[in-house]
Amino acid sequence: MVKKFRKRENKNLTIAQNEKIRKRLRENRETHGLQAPKAGTSFAHIKNKHKRSQMVTLMKQEQKKQKAKVRRGRREAEARGEKVERQEPRTIEKMREADETIVPAEDSEVEEDEAMDEFEKYFQGGKTPKILLTTQKRPSKKCFDFLKELVHVIPNTFYYPRKDFAFKKICEFASNKDFTDVLLFHEKAKVLQGVYICHLPKGMTRLKLGQEISGGATCNASHNPELILNNFSTRLGRRLGRQLAALFPQAPDFKGRRTVTFHNQRDFVFFRHYRYNFKDEGTKCKLQEIGPRFTLKCRYVQHGTFDAKSGEYEYVWRPDSQVSRKAMFV
Repeated sequence: MVKKFRKRENKNLTIAQNEKIRKRLRENRETHGLQAPKAGTSFAHIKNKHKRSQMVTLMKQEQKKQKAKVRRGRREAEARGEKVERQEPRTIEKMREADETIVPAEDSEVEEDEAMDEFEKYFQGGKTPKILLTTQKRPSKKCFDFLKELVHVIPNTFYYPRKDFAFKKICEFASNKDFTDVLLFHEKAKVLQGVYICHLPKGMTRLKLGQEISGGATCNASHNPELILNNFSTRLGRRLGRQLAALFPQAPDFKGRRTVTFHNQRDFVFFRHYRYNFKDEGTKCKLQEIGPRFTLKCRYVQHGTFDAKSGEYEYVWRPDSQVSRKAMFV
């Protein structure tokens, strides 16, 4: 307790001293009529590093003041009813490098290919997904807590213990028992690291559980959820999106007001599970998160069922293939 108290006292003392130094510096500059340094000013000629850091801090504070002034003026102009031009923010996604695999809207060739792929019968309502869940050997308690919630999120899901069976044998067993997909979760140091998704019969992260989300809703597993897929724009992205969508029945129960979202952003797929409530006679909608919440990244796509030795890879992610942050594949 004494150590914590001393640390807190030292921290407060440091903050107070820094504030006193900044105040004295401001007063000295105002006394001598010196303006605050403008953005982009170089302070390499100042040899004393403490003085140099003070000047950089002053410059940043001046930048913040100018930005706040512009924002305030824009809000006041909008309040007066004037037309204000808002600049579009420059994000990494908007600066994305051109990719020839991006699918344009209403591409007949892609639609014809998707009409003949292995997922089409699920979207046409001809077959209901049936999922087999399993884990690596000797899973931790955290993994079981996650699977308990996932069983309620994805309808028609069944858990089978891994025991000592190879993943290839599990896929063969699942195919014989008329399962449509196998999901194998693996972990490292008792932390979930990834999932293998194998589509049958011929094939194709950070984690937060619902019980850890404050103010979360309970899941009513008797209603099929509505499915939302965002930003799967390339050929690979559309294929991944269709595989994820094929895990869920394509007949949502709107009475349950339950939605499952797969949102792709910079090749990371964010999974969210919500219930929505209408307010003010249907004019407003409120979201309440059910959980779990996790993030996926595609490492590879293999054609056919899982085969570590002689499998044919459709896509393999490598660190050197994404040196530029503006290069995206999904």
